Amino acid sequence: MKAAPPRVLMVGTALGGRGGIASVVEVLRADGLFEREGIAYLATHADGARLDKLGAVLKGLWQAGVACGGRQGPAIVHVHSGSRASFIRKSLVLLMARLGGAHTVFHLHGGGFRRYAQEEAGPLLRRWIRHTLEASSRVIALSPGWAAFVRECAPRARVEVLPNPVRLAPPTVAGQAEAGRILFLGRIEPAKGVDELLQACARLGGHHPGLRLVLGGAGDVEWVQRRALELGIADRVDTPGWLDERAREAALARAWLFCLPSHAEGLPIAMLEAMAAGVPVVATTVGGIPEAVADGVDGLLVPPRDVGALALAIGRLLDDGALRARLACAARSAVERHYSTGVVCGRLAALYARLLDERAQQYRRNTGKDA
Repeated sequence: MKAAPPRVLMVGTALGGRGGIASVVEVLRADGLFEREGIAYLATHADGARLDKLGAVLKGLWQAGVACGGRQGPAIVHVHSGSRASFIRKSLVLLMARLGGAHTVFHLHGGGFRRYAQEEAGPLLRRWIRHTLEASSRVIALSPGWAAFVRECAPRARVEVLPNPVRLAPPTVAGQAEAGRILFLGRIEPAKGVDELLQACARLGGHHPGLRLVLGGAGDVEWVQRRALELGIADRVDTPGWLDERAREAALARAWLFCLPSHAEGLPIAMLEAMAAGVPVVATTVGGIPEAVADGVDGLLVPPRDVGALALAIGRLLDDGALRARLACAARSAVERHYSTGVVCGRLAALYARLLDERAQQYRRNTGKDA
């Protein structure tokens, strides 16, 4: 007996991979959303060598074409997209989905999309970006600020705000965190503010002998080691590489504070994970971060590329235990209210229900029959 087609075909990067999209999709899957909503998952990207990546692209696009071109394709195709090659892949999937009669969801991730769409893209690509956004049944933005950008870029796009979900891990146990231990999770590169973070730690090191910076993530580790040596803090910087879920939880449990001084962001899942674990956050006023973190209420915010402001904010949390405890408690409460898996998955399920209803109404208008 032939299996029924999925209600929803979700498209992204390979499960178990690195990066924000993989983390978000894994949270959705672990919560049981795939089973509840009849979701089949398809990867058009995978980590690895260039040939491995090319193979994943070709296989994923072929499978998407087969799924969307059949007589009974998915009712909804939901793609998770970043910038550049990620956008090109997902825009082709959405084109195939529309031709197959599916409703489509473009889920925008990645803080670099604004620059990609406004500065890097030429006139033809800008038109294709606008068309892709406006032709989608819905565009999901991670924050109100990103929703405003999408409407500016594509005025007829139907945009809904849906933040990234995060699992509510048990909060860190009192006394488990190590005083002076600063945790960064993300790609190790200048665009994530790593150089400013190293400079800030160098400024603070003389007054905080217990300061230790842990940079968890893949990237240019050799550059970090050279830069730390130049700044005289090589013995205070650890680079354990990319951390899986269990290792991230252990790193958060030991962290005195979490710092993500990025130059651009969407809504970073690593920051939300830190908040959920009850670790106080220092981050920059970019992307959706200021809409998730109220400065002085559930975290500390600084301008991007401002080493002095970054050092001052980190120093406050190193010195003021009461402030640290208050921000950590407020941050976890904010995650419970707005970003927990139950809240976000419930809103996504409601969006699917609306799209299915719209599709049924459209079918009745076109055929005079019930779907």
